[in-house]
Amino acid sequence: MCLFAGQVSAQQTTAAPDDVVDELFAYGEEGDEEVGNFDFLYNERGELLEYDELMTENIINEAKSHIGKRYVYGSKGPRTFDCSGFTSYVYKHQNNVWIGASSREQYAINMPIKRQEMQAGDLVFFTSPRSGKGVGHVGIVLSYDPQTNVFTFIHASTKEGVKISKSTEGYYQRRYVGVRRVK
Repeated sequence: MCLFAGQVSAQQTTAAPDDVVDELFAYGEEGDEEVGNFDFLYNERGELLEYDELMTENIINEAKSHIGKRYVYGSKGPRTFDCSGFTSYVYKHQNNVWIGASSREQYAINMPIKRQEMQAGDLVFFTSPRSGKGVGHVGIVLSYDPQTNVFTFIHASTKEGVKISKSTEGYYQRRYVGVRRVK
């Protein structure tokens, strides 16, 4: 659980001057997610997070919350998904970011990066049986190991629904197209 205005721990309130605590609470009622002039937040383990790290953690947690949901072609969620419906739903629902509607559009409008620059939260693209050599499938990177060049990703699989896969699985290893960073 992240700490936002109205959710300051006892340790923080005793360490912070009263005027800082008052400023935190002045931004709204309990539960508001606004943090005023503060550019720091804490994750559920109490670790200090940068804003981008928090966004990535939110994306990953949102994506994982849909594991097991069925694949339905053209579905944009939240009960069923196709691959691009899943990625666009996760980004829009969690951080109000539009990444494109189709896997091809998501590939075209987001920032190209090298595989070696891949990190959690990036979009990873593959061909599909119907797309020929073009983009036909998309997922969200969960982790990347630069030593082995292996990554894990979460996606809406046509046969198994929302699931986690590895780049070393033969199907995905042969069909890898590229990776994009959401702008």
